[in-house]
Amino acid sequence: MPYDPTETAVIVVDMQNGFCHPDGSLYAEPSEAAIGPVTALVERAREAGASVVYTRDVHPPEQFDDAHYYDEFDRWGEHVVEGSWDAELVEGLDVGEADHVVEKHTYDAFYNTDLEGHLDAHGISDLLICGTLANVCVLHTAGSAGLRDYRPVVVEDALGYITEDHREYAVDHADWLFGETTALGDVEFAEA
Repeated sequence: MPYDPTETAVIVVDMQNGFCHPDGSLYAEPSEAAIGPVTALVERAREAGASVVYTRDVHPPEQFDDAHYYDEFDRWGEHVVEGSWDAELVEGLDVGEADHVVEKHTYDAFYNTDLEGHLDAHGISDLLICGTLANVCVLHTAGSAGLRDYRPVVVEDALGYITEDHREYAVDHADWLFGETTALGDVEFAEA
């Protein structure tokens, strides 16, 4: 069934230098390989008139100084620090003037951000979710979307990941628990 472009947004999760560029602090080759499929999905969405939202994982240098438990720098090392090249969206993405960019500080793009308000203000109910990492920020954002009564659809071949089993876990979990999955070639938009 085609997606209604007036009610659909493509959510591009964390396609940043730190994850997608060979010099990035948490580079994974599959994340770089996802740039092409993500760009193709964004182009199709734009042609149809659907919304596009990019998320950026950004950490102030002192974010975890007083952390009791949640400390991403302890788990992953310093990455995508605020104001750094690492935190910028990777070259090759075509971020348009009408696109919305959300800065987030956790795995979940809804947590303490303006994403929900932006989607609601634009009448968005269906989310085509792509980006990186499949089993971390993509999965947590999709799950959070489902809990907020959006329809999260993970685009399984437009995902970055560290290992293939991470991608498979994320796709299986999303499909089984809270949302849907689709292949890029199966995404169709209705005529507006």
